[in-house]
Amino acid sequence: MRVVFMGTPDFASAALEKLIEAGEDVTMAVTQPDRERGRGKEISGSPVKKCALEHGIEVFQPEKLKEEAAVSRIREEKPDIIVVAAFGQILSKEVLEIPEYGCINIHASLLPEYRGAAPIQQSILDGRKETGVTIMRMDEGLDTGDILLQRSIPIADDETGGSLFDKLSDLGASLVVEALPLIRDGKLTALKQDGERSSYAGMLKKDSGRLDFSLEAEYLERLIRAMDPWPSAYTFLGKKTLKIWKASVTKDDITPDIKNNGEITSITKSGFTVKCGKGSLVIEELQLEGKKRMKCHDFLLGNSIKTGEILGR
Repeated sequence: MRVVFMGTPDFASAALEKLIEAGEDVTMAVTQPDRERGRGKEISGSPVKKCALEHGIEVFQPEKLKEEAAVSRIREEKPDIIVVAAFGQILSKEVLEIPEYGCINIHASLLPEYRGAAPIQQSILDGRKETGVTIMRMDEGLDTGDILLQRSIPIADDETGGSLFDKLSDLGASLVVEALPLIRDGKLTALKQDGERSSYAGMLKKDSGRLDFSLEAEYLERLIRAMDPWPSAYTFLGKKTLKIWKASVTKDDITPDIKNNGEITSITKSGFTVKCGKGSLVIEELQLEGKKRMKCHDFLLGNSIKTGEILGR
């Protein structure tokens, strides 16, 4: 089959690479226009663009895929199927109707759970024990199309957003390679999603990782892992941002007389404890604004903090 691939980040480039390795006839890669990236704000292409160019595949970067000129260019390609993974734009009805075998999407959740932009982080945040990848046939809704193929994996107790991203990226790449010949041969049965079981995982923002110490320590520990590496969990120490990269939970209320959530209640050589709405967090790895990421033990050697100080502002 002639394949047009649409995607932008690393999650998508892994699938594109696998499709090429499998010998699929990928004739074009559609990706977002070059953007400013990194601290230096240098203009650079997406991971999908870089992958496509390395393999001599034509790259198309429309500002808006719904515009007629962009739709016409996709139509000219005469794709048998369009494969989408974290593209970043909504496909119009006109695009969805172009390929004979339709448009399929690689989605990083077990649909209908976690429709939307951030299913990986949300599954950790909610304390789920497993997640997975869905290959779905796209329609005009947001991740509402029929399920073609699913595969689940466990979520480890120490899973981070980054580690789960890598696992699901690999799984999604393998699953779409498995799916294409089955779709071509008519061996997959489409399963309608149960809308009553659906949930939504909204797009992450920079402040999604801000720690609210009035919440339960168990939830905050999951948030710290879910937001690693981006946007990262953070609070404030004085007037400086303090990123928290790793913490553990102590459920015992060892300081019932302390009323302030976010208050540092104890300090040891290996870390310090912060009171939460229920339970406490033991901070184990952190990064003060302007400094590198480090173990709490190393941080305490060069920084003076005291019990009674309150994190956040």
